[in-house]
Amino acid sequence: MPRPLNSNVRYMAGLDGLRAIAVLAVIGYHLNLSFMQGGFLGVSIFFVLSGYLITNIISAEWERSGKVDLKNFWLRRMLRLFPALFIMVVLVVCYVTLFDPGRLASIKGDAITSILYINNWWLIFHKVSYFAKFGPPSTFGNLWSLAVEGQFYLIWPLVLIILFKYLKKKRYIVFLTLLLSVASALAMGMLYEPGMDPSRVYYGTDTRAFGLLLGSALALILPSDKLSNNISRNKRLILDVIGFLSILVIFIMFVYVNQYDTFVYRGGMFLLSIVAAVTIAISAHQESLLGKALGCFPLRWLGARSYGVYLWYFPVLILTTPAVDTEGINPIRAVLQIFLIILISALSWRYIEDPIRHGALKRMIQDIKSLRLRKGKIFLQFKTSVLVIVSTVLVSIFIAGMSGIMPANASVSLNSSGGGNGKNVSPSYVENSDVTSDGIVQEDSSNIPDNRRDIKYYPYKGGKADSSVESNDSGQTDVKIQDGKGITIIGDSILIDTKPYLEEMLPGITIDGKVGRQMYQAKDVVKSLKAKGKISDTLIVELGTNGPFTEDQLLSLLKAAEPVKHIILVNVRVPRPWESVVNKTLNKVSSEYPHTTLIDWYKASYGHDSFFSPDAVHLEPSGAKYFASLIAKTIKDNNTDSN
Repeated sequence: MPRPLNSNVRYMAGLDGLRAIAVLAVIGYHLNLSFMQGGFLGVSIFFVLSGYLITNIISAEWERSGKVDLKNFWLRRMLRLFPALFIMVVLVVCYVTLFDPGRLASIKGDAITSILYINNWWLIFHKVSYFAKFGPPSTFGNLWSLAVEGQFYLIWPLVLIILFKYLKKKRYIVFLTLLLSVASALAMGMLYEPGMDPSRVYYGTDTRAFGLLLGSALALILPSDKLSNNISRNKRLILDVIGFLSILVIFIMFVYVNQYDTFVYRGGMFLLSIVAAVTIAISAHQESLLGKALGCFPLRWLGARSYGVYLWYFPVLILTTPAVDTEGINPIRAVLQIFLIILISALSWRYIEDPIRHGALKRMIQDIKSLRLRKGKIFLQFKTSVLVIVSTVLVSIFIAGMSGIMPANASVSLNSSGGGNGKNVSPSYVENSDVTSDGIVQEDSSNIPDNRRDIKYYPYKGGKADSSVESNDSGQTDVKIQDGKGITIIGDSILIDTKPYLEEMLPGITIDGKVGRQMYQAKDVVKSLKAKGKISDTLIVELGTNGPFTEDQLLSLLKAAEPVKHIILVNVRVPRPWESVVNKTLNKVSSEYPHTTLIDWYKASYGHDSFFSPDAVHLEPSGAKYFASLIAKTIKDNNTDSN
């Protein structure tokens, strides 16, 4: 088991256990485990832990010598964190360059900015959503948090030294640290807009610093070298009760909180960080039951390797999960993925992280410096020679991929803004759409093949998908052409995919689709169409592909459409974290709002991977016609019920 290289800092096994729990929660979240929808909060625990540990080191050094060797501190941090990060980025880029070049376009910026520890601001300034991004997902989508920590490691020691030097009294420093933490949490709450994409506050160093600062305040209040194991039985009992309550609260938030709750950004993450700080304070006591439980061998072993686990889990999941998978999580694949993540992280610890902690890099540099020419030849130790050759090859591939010498396969590069007809989507997709004076997208469908074979539909009864399938003898969808006048449908790029088929099945239908549209924008669209007399009998809403929305936003949209006779809501199949949130909201509102029916596209498309384009969201022609047939059949059933 690892021990701190600084003998003045006490090893706290319970904190490694807490690291293990945090990283497992994050992996569970990205595996889309339904019972781990709040697993993203594991990152917040890492922030509190990081703030506690680095402030603990700096504070102990200041108290010991009255100064802090910043150069030594930053060098130790760099040697601990950077080599493993750099090697991971190089290896992943090399893999993508050789075996999956279509991803290169989406990872170049992330790769460079991750190495420079500015990835979070790169994502913010380029308006890259953590939540609403389509196209090949970046293999480095997890590294924004390392950028936040890296920036904190650079700035906070300087701030602490100034505070130690001029404020001097620790209680004032603690108060100011807590004040800064509250200010950061308030910034998150104020910048967050309910129902809008929260990526700005999710990525921002300013809006995420509160966790790091809370950990720092804890280190100033309760430094590890001041923790006493000689406490009374009653005090130990109190500590144990508080400790297990705190870990229970963490697990409850992992299970019940989701990243689209307003609560998360207006106090929820701050509350979780406070609870994490309490958990750290208790588990740092080696004699506490919580400390012993978290310090058990399996958790301690995994926690020691949690940095490698965090580095590798995202690229492993991205590169080993099919782009289109309508059958949900595959348990065998998930187990193999977790095994592979832990295996790679164990190798990273054994051959990269731990050796570098003990001077391997310094010894290697000394070996290279001591090169001697013998008879015109360079002689190196065998291990060093192999390392130099392998490194040269990998760096060459890395440079080739990043520089464009090995071009990406354009046929799988997809527009990250969301949109398209399921084929090769270019950034000019929106610009090539014709918009009428009514604001209705007229998409050229001449390039969509009329693939009519093997298209079936699920009939709907009571607004829910029946499990039976009906089709005629030729295998075509058995939906007759019917009058579409008085029917209006609003939606996003999925609607554009289905437009030609809806016009064929429901001639006269009013279609208003827009690439990237979200629910909060739809109310104004409905008001505009209503003012022009384009909403009368039936309103169909196909939204939620591009991000989540609140129940109030949906209800506000439906009320704006009144007194429309029928409302049809269409749920989503989108392999993004908001899928379940959107579908739960649509299901709830459709069951409560008058004259409302739900088309369960999520269930109807189960097992039909061929319906989807490579981004697993937009539709191929077969999927588009299938989708349109569901709408046409539901309208027919509604008309039959009305008569």
